[in-house]
Amino acid sequence: MSLATFPAPAAAALPPWCELPTAFEPQEFRVQWASGPWMQAQALALRRQVFCEEQRLFSGDDLDAIDLHERSARLLVALSCWGGQPDEVVGTVRIHEEAPGRWWGSRLAVRHDWRRHGALGSTLIRLAVSSAHACGCSEFLAHVQAQNVPLFRRLRWQVREELTLHGCAHALMRADLAHYPPCATPYAGFVLAQGAIRGARHG
Repeated sequence: MSLATFPAPAAAALPPWCELPTAFEPQEFRVQWASGPWMQAQALALRRQVFCEEQRLFSGDDLDAIDLHERSARLLVALSCWGGQPDEVVGTVRIHEEAPGRWWGSRLAVRHDWRRHGALGSTLIRLAVSSAHACGCSEFLAHVQAQNVPLFRRLRWQVREELTLHGCAHALMRADLAHYPPCATPYAGFVLAQGAIRGARHG
């Protein structure tokens, strides 16, 4: 009988390299002022993805005079963390002081796979207002897209005016500063445990 007629032995199943779940997710998130070029670059890329590619409010880029010329403008970022270290930007917002004491928030964006849960967006809003409050803010305003008005109302904002911007319905809203105590450590910011936003990537 030829050796070729004998069946080849079945390949042994290889054990996994490790026992970590394949869907391993960040265990915490940090919301802070952007503190490095990579954070700023990823925040701007996320804005382009949301406002140019998804919503088509702008063509090509959403950068404007506030980004380019306002010395008081600050980018805030929500960061996924691995082993306590920041990994990537999953949310962002911008703040700037238009006149002494009058601050604005704008360009609030959260990555699509974390968007349906409000914890990241609401914490970005919280740090935006609280850090401006620590910088002498006496009035904090934002032009809020209509679909986001309920979230802002829950966070103690009031509608001042309804209007259309970039072809999209917005509301001019004002934050209740009494609800946002000053945060004097914006580069440390706030930490969110994974349990606070569990399930945000699904559904």
